[in-house]
Amino acid sequence: MGSSNFFRKVRKNSKFKAIKTSVLIIFLVYLFLVAIELLGVSLKGFGINFARELIQTTSNPFLGLLIGILATSIVQSSSATTSIIVGFVAGGTLTIPNAIPMVMGANIGTSITNTIVSMAHIGRKEEFRKAFPVATVHDMFNLLSVAVFLPLEIKFHLIQKLSFLAANVFGASKGMHFNSPLKAIVKPVVDLMIVLIHKNYIIGASLGFILVLVALKFIVDVIRASSKGKIEVLVDGYLFSSPFSSWLLGVGLTSFVQSSSITTSIVVPLAAAGIVTIEQIFPYTLGANIGTTLTAMLASLVTGSFAAVQIALSHLIFNILGTIVWFPLRIVPISMAKKLGDIAVKKRYIAILYIVTVFFIIPLLFLFIFRR
Repeated sequence: MGSSNFFRKVRKNSKFKAIKTSVLIIFLVYLFLVAIELLGVSLKGFGINFARELIQTTSNPFLGLLIGILATSIVQSSSATTSIIVGFVAGGTLTIPNAIPMVMGANIGTSITNTIVSMAHIGRKEEFRKAFPVATVHDMFNLLSVAVFLPLEIKFHLIQKLSFLAANVFGASKGMHFNSPLKAIVKPVVDLMIVLIHKNYIIGASLGFILVLVALKFIVDVIRASSKGKIEVLVDGYLFSSPFSSWLLGVGLTSFVQSSSITTSIVVPLAAAGIVTIEQIFPYTLGANIGTTLTAMLASLVTGSFAAVQIALSHLIFNILGTIVWFPLRIVPISMAKKLGDIAVKKRYIAILYIVTVFFIIPLLFLFIFRR
């Protein structure tokens, strides 16, 4: 009888502990999502007008690529950048040939968020060794895809022709609207925070970055302390059990939340905790790149403009073509990300220098040179 009561008490305590841990993880993930949204809203607050002006400034395809990188790095959302581009194309102020390189640049710029998120682990060497390559493999895929398809686009207008054919199927469609349920539960808190700081977007961006660091630290600590192999079983056995399931998860989750920044950032702490590997994450990242094109697609359908639908489809086609090329050759972007990670672990200032140089200094420098 006493033994039965003892085991009943143990099971009750274990159940209570599991519930408490689950609630804590949900709260920390929510805090992380609030932080990402706050960071994005704040950067958009003082960067969106600059991004709009940038997007309308050039007909040079290489410069268009750099504008796409810089504009998206500033607002931290390829969905925002591509939606602006769609609007300009629909209004006739931006042509399809000028817009396509910008869309490619937006693909590169959006990967800055998960790379910044990985910096939360820079003080813990082993976590950083796992987190930084997982974050930057997204960058490598986008950079390599641009290296292949931008020259082809300039020479043969490959994506323009394919998107034109595809737009003939979708061009007559009328608009629809999809509200992200994730934004519905995060946005009210972020809106309140913006009001409380009197729309001071510098404070908002700083607070968002601090909250990202805090949330990630505790997420990793709680997962590591409580999982005892259970999360690894869920991840390996179901979510990331095969490249196809990983890819499908990336497509589905990003289409649902309408933000590849969130879906690619949220796996960084899992990588830091040693739960997922870069090989498992790579197809997930490819799926996220495809899923994020839904926002611009919906925006283009709302306009009813054939050209707007075409540019939105060009974003989708670019990511599909990149997947076709680089998934079979995935050893290339994965090896590049690992090599960069090895360098950054030894000299951690390299990681910061990489972010500043790739996403800001190079685009700004060439913008200055080309526009003189």
